[in-house]
Amino acid sequence: MQKIYLSLAFLATALLTAAYLPEQDNPSNENTGWTEYLGGPERNHYSSLTQINKSNLNQLKVAWEYHTLDSGQVQCNPIIVNGILYAVTATNKLFALDAATGKELWTFTNSGSGALNTNRGVTYWESKDKNDTDVPRIIFALGSFLYAVDAKTGEKINTFGDNGKVSLKEGLGSTAVNKFVISNTPGTLYEDNIIMPLRLSEGADAALGNVQAFNVRTGKLSWVFHTIPHPNEFGYNTWPKNTYKNTEVGGANNWSGMAIDRKRGILFVPTGSAASDFYGGNRKGQNLFANCLIALDAKTGKRLWHFQFVHHDIWDKDLPAPPNLVTIKRNGKSIDAVAQVTKSGHVFVFDRVTGKSLFPIKETPFQKSNIPEESTWPTQPIPSLPAPFARQTITEADVNPYSDEKETLLKTIKTAQKGVFQPLGLKETLVYPGADGGAEWGGAAVDPDGIMYVNANEMAWLFSLKPTPKADELAHLSKGQKLYASTCLVCHGKDLKGNPSSGYPSLVNISEKKDREYVSKIVTSGKGMMPGFGHLSNTDRQALVAFLFGDEKVEASTESTKEKTPFIPYQFNGYHKFIDAKGYPGIRPPWGTLTAIDLNTGKHLWQKPFGEYPELKAKGIPTTGSENYGGPVVTASGLLFIAATKDGMFRIFDKKTGDILWETKLPAAGFATPSTYLLKGKQYIVIACGGTKLGTKKGDSYIAFSL
Repeated sequence: MQKIYLSLAFLATALLTAAYLPEQDNPSNENTGWTEYLGGPERNHYSSLTQINKSNLNQLKVAWEYHTLDSGQVQCNPIIVNGILYAVTATNKLFALDAATGKELWTFTNSGSGALNTNRGVTYWESKDKNDTDVPRIIFALGSFLYAVDAKTGEKINTFGDNGKVSLKEGLGSTAVNKFVISNTPGTLYEDNIIMPLRLSEGADAALGNVQAFNVRTGKLSWVFHTIPHPNEFGYNTWPKNTYKNTEVGGANNWSGMAIDRKRGILFVPTGSAASDFYGGNRKGQNLFANCLIALDAKTGKRLWHFQFVHHDIWDKDLPAPPNLVTIKRNGKSIDAVAQVTKSGHVFVFDRVTGKSLFPIKETPFQKSNIPEESTWPTQPIPSLPAPFARQTITEADVNPYSDEKETLLKTIKTAQKGVFQPLGLKETLVYPGADGGAEWGGAAVDPDGIMYVNANEMAWLFSLKPTPKADELAHLSKGQKLYASTCLVCHGKDLKGNPSSGYPSLVNISEKKDREYVSKIVTSGKGMMPGFGHLSNTDRQALVAFLFGDEKVEASTESTKEKTPFIPYQFNGYHKFIDAKGYPGIRPPWGTLTAIDLNTGKHLWQKPFGEYPELKAKGIPTTGSENYGGPVVTASGLLFIAATKDGMFRIFDKKTGDILWETKLPAAGFATPSTYLLKGKQYIVIACGGTKLGTKKGDSYIAFSL
């Protein structure tokens, strides 16, 4: 009887959903929808829609607003397929809306752990065979699992994997079992496979960053590419022997997403740095395939070509966004190319098939590390063109002229180590561009003329290393204190006060804000951009939470973590932005930019400050620009749409001049990339408004604009 009731309930849900399905445009017309992450497989953030144009911007108004009732940072770029919008909330709950009205059609959530991580979107798949019985599905990551959900009903597809889900650790080996593994970015489709990005810990406890392809019908693993090569694989000799066993080194993962040339069957995979991020004495060598753009055969996972942007990375210069697949003109000929933006503020452009650079690249000598155990690589690749879209050096002349603390800031600039690819040491190093770029995860837009539009951060950071305390130096600490020192201190500080300006909240009096179960879950699974520490035993986790709650009972214990973290002789001192007491950057503006780059010639067409501080503008200070997260969308009507800034504005620019044509205040800052689509003859532009980041107010809505 219970099964009959369940079947009737399922049928009712399906009928109710069908009743509210919006009128569909032609699903085969890619101009009408936004059917894939960042607009398509090329990841160009481009739409050929022209209904919204320069002549009618003054008629733009809010078409609908959907409140998720789940406040917090949302980085999602929604997809719109057959008139239905699919996206996720701040805590990764999946939902479907009528894209014309914002009316909710269904929601999907899971009560399991790991539902608090930030996610940038989902992937839609349907069979091209009209006689195929497999239903259209949404594939998306939730915690450490990949789920398949019926696109029409929101129900799990139980024939996929184990009752609708498959572990993202499937192809990472046995060492990944208790390690932090999630995905922040939608997978990339090729035929019946989905290739998944992975986000890992960035410390010594990181899992391997293998690239994995899963079958979208069954969930079975199709192929694996080892980003830290095994014996007899290309690149194995660029690491110490047996690094692939993941006993001391991990990472080299793709977390930012991929692009694909489906016609040629080539998958383009940008990778991050090896872990740990800032010390590489235990991974001497060039370290392939960390910090690389890898062209893979999408059917088999076989390497076709690669290029490494940072050799032996000790600066966390991971590739921050998917590459753009573009066609450029050179000597009257069209060349299919792939362009990759970097945190360092460079654009590298390659022939898509051969991997040959389309502009000269020079291997340039840089400083050696003064840490005896470290072995920096002697050179790094610098492209001759395009010119960098972010400043490369900081001098005393770059001190913020509007700060009340110019002398203090100037002293820091004078005394800190600085310079491009300056290795970290025991003395503070001024890292610029900083930890979040240059370019960041929002990536770049490119139009069919080969013009790239990229927003960038202009924030300097102060980094340093310190010797890792030996066991006897920590003997006086309780278990909870030791665990805090090894897992939390880098971000939240010795005094638990955190570093809110850098995105790390205070943990002082955490017991008055959250209950013990909630904090314990976050320690295990992470939240937002914070990694989880699944390798901790239950006893260790309880000790850490007790320390945070101020009620730890100090008792003699010999229990250790489930999986002992390797000893690294130097540890990172934490992420510290170079700012004054009021939170303003320590360097002169611009603090955020928007740049148009002609990829045909490598020349900049324009660069503008992007974002503002209203209180500074009120004092007559020219537009300064601000930190920004989330990318642009460019259309055939000559417009560029972007939110991304701390000031909470949504702006439309003239793509030819960089002039602002229209702007409006969002209900909360939109740290996400918008999407645009045509439905029932009307063009919409939609943006997630979650705020939270950079100290902005929280939001919970998706808001759509139309004429």
